[in-house]
Amino acid sequence: MTIGVICAIPQELAYLRSALVDAERQEIGLITFDCGRLENHRVVLAEAGMGKVNTGQVATLLADRFHCRTVVFTGVAGGLDPRLHIGDIVIADRVVQHDFGLLTDERLQTYQPGHIPFIKPTDRLGYPVDSELMDRVKHRLAGFALPELSAAAGAGVRRPRINYGAVLTGDQYVHCARTRDRLHGDFGGLAIEMEGGALAQVCESFSIPWLVIRALSDLAGADSGLDFNRFVTEVAASSARILMHLLAVLD
Repeated sequence: MTIGVICAIPQELAYLRSALVDAERQEIGLITFDCGRLENHRVVLAEAGMGKVNTGQVATLLADRFHCRTVVFTGVAGGLDPRLHIGDIVIADRVVQHDFGLLTDERLQTYQPGHIPFIKPTDRLGYPVDSELMDRVKHRLAGFALPELSAAAGAGVRRPRINYGAVLTGDQYVHCARTRDRLHGDFGGLAIEMEGGALAQVCESFSIPWLVIRALSDLAGADSGLDFNRFVTEVAASSARILMHLLAVLD
């Protein structure tokens, strides 16, 4: 079985590309796909670019063209939960596209993608991870210890932790503490990013399991851009290490 792996930016993909063996490259629609093996598991790596449309395009190709039976997004995200720190890992048990819905009275009522309250209404909000897959992931990661961060990223505060919970997706980079706090309050999300919701939507349409693994590069506040640039490479490698450890339960 082939596992599809999507990243948005080069820093998220670098660790995995360096570990890929028997690599063969294809280019489709300006996207580069690297086929090979990680830890003796067949994978296809792709750098999709940022945002939901890019991820939707690549996820569709991985499912339809490359016949991947599981697709994983690995990369970085902004933290929403004030209990989390830069370098912590968030593995989504559910993703919500927070920027889709009904705009009325200058407020957005978030709603399930593809639905509106008076057009094809639904009680759903978000996409849950397959429960059996999540059980395997948690069992595999029980006792797994992440390496300490560098001094610049906060070494000595505490070792990074693995967390499970809701991840929010939207086509904006959040650089605003008030928005961060509102989104955390509204949805209880642990992290926010720009791709996971699209991955889940596409994979659900193909009836294949998916997973989103995110390392926190910033805390989605006023310093998020500065923190992202300082820590993206280091924490993205942590997310990639988690993926490598999980390959045995994704295959």
